Amino acid sequence: MPKRFRLTRRFPVSMTEDGYRRLRRFAQEAGLDEGEALSFLFEHFDSVTDPEKLGPRLRLFNAELEARKR
Repeated sequence: MPKRFRLTRRFPVSMTEDGYRRLRRFAQEAGLDEGEALSFLFEHFDSVTDPEKLGPRLRLFNAELEARKR
């Protein structure tokens, strides 16, 4: 039986403009709203990320994070 789709949590998030534009584009291409797209991405995180690229990309993002906050 498929899982029932309910919005069980709401949380404030900060996103870069580039990240939000990409989320909106992904959601539109998939026929979802932004919340549904985020749910899909996090429910299927391991299958939609490349483990070899994730670590280096995360380190790069963290290195630039303070500059992005200014």
